[in-house]
Amino acid sequence: MTLSHDLAGNGPSTVVLLHSGVCDRRMWDGQFSALAEAGHRVVRCDLRGFGETPVDAAHTHADDVRDLLDHLGVDAAVVVGSSFGGQVALELAVRHPGRVSALALLCSGMPGFAPSDELRAWGGREDELLEAGDLDGAVELNVDTWLGPEADETARALVREMQRRAFEVQLAVPDEFSPVRTGITADDLAGIKAPALVVAGGHDVPDFRAVADELTRILPDARRVDLDWAGHLPALERPEETARLLTDFLARTTAS
Repeated sequence: MTLSHDLAGNGPSTVVLLHSGVCDRRMWDGQFSALAEAGHRVVRCDLRGFGETPVDAAHTHADDVRDLLDHLGVDAAVVVGSSFGGQVALELAVRHPGRVSALALLCSGMPGFAPSDELRAWGGREDELLEAGDLDGAVELNVDTWLGPEADETARALVREMQRRAFEVQLAVPDEFSPVRTGITADDLAGIKAPALVVAGGHDVPDFRAVADELTRILPDARRVDLDWAGHLPALERPEETARLLTDFLARTTAS
């Protein structure tokens, strides 16, 4: 299967945008065209089970992204990942290191990171709502948790739409089509040689600030940026500022 995707720009460098677990590729509306106008070929995709990409088999998200690069004839790309998309980007860099020239990790997840008791309790609450058939309640729980104080009603409405779509797709998937665990460890991440930008939000859930701490410590070539205004989804909370952050990182990376 080829992931549903959009392309923009025709520059010499390719940038792949990977969405968070409560979103799909529409979360990058505020950065997609801006990065193309800055001189990059930009790809944004829906991972399996999100947006317009169905789930038709057991799968590994990182391998799906590798297959998309093959489909597009891209040898290596800068991979930008938000939250769950950041975890997929890290797994791609471990499993297929030659395909990743640099990483930008926005409030990223991390393979093998153990959630806190508080985050597990939050997940239990989400499960309870879904099992009770309260899709609206589960959607609102995610909107309230993951968007920071800078998010306007347009951003909240878009997250509602994207999260509802993800629930609708994923709840219909049989267990045998679930993602395959990669087994990637912190030691594996320490072998990533690509330069990385690690972004943390001042209003994010504590688990993800702890992940940023770990990634900054583990990745050999990491630069940390803290956004005191950001929650978990800065690309939706301040789209233009996030676009500038990524454009500056790409300019620095391609120049080096």
